[in-house]
Amino acid sequence: MAIVVVGGHSRNIGKTSVVANLIAAMPERQWTAVKITQYGHGFCTANGEPCECQTADHALAITVERDPGSGTDTSRFLAAGAARVLWVRTRIGHLAEAMQRLRQELNQAPNAILESNSVLQFLRPDLYLTVLDRSTADFKDSARRYLDRADAILLNDAGRELSPQWQGISAKLLAGKPQFAVSSPQFYSSELVSFVREHLK
Repeated sequence: MAIVVVGGHSRNIGKTSVVANLIAAMPERQWTAVKITQYGHGFCTANGEPCECQTADHALAITVERDPGSGTDTSRFLAAGAARVLWVRTRIGHLAEAMQRLRQELNQAPNAILESNSVLQFLRPDLYLTVLDRSTADFKDSARRYLDRADAILLNDAGRELSPQWQGISAKLLAGKPQFAVSSPQFYSSELVSFVREHLK
């Protein structure tokens, strides 16, 4: 079994598209795909909607995606050909509580691909890819924390003419790592697919 983690430094920079494209490019892997979402105060983990519930049973939810046409991120994974798709939702700081259930799911999977940075706190994947966009200044703490563990950098081509807008990110963390350009709307790179295939042999 192989585990691939795809993370990134901000929202809306192509992480979900990268995951979907890797699933579609390697259907023989029979991927179990997982999206991990962590919510702050005022959002319900049961459905991701704003709420005021603070009960213990609303601190964690794991659901199986069954509709490839709903337009959600997880439905895109299913439509791309994933054998099984899970959406893990926790409150910020409660991901550890989900890990026992998630590990049970992963132990049954031929191969797994997860969209998350924070999951790196609890597992060591065979491959960690991080998506970076020079035009987006926001840099999540979870992405900063694990940037040195990235096996490859996926550079969103949208900001290719710009100098990186990130504050406090040392160029040394990126030096020497394989880099692949991915661009909207496809976020696909045949070189990246070859790299992943070779790395997972």
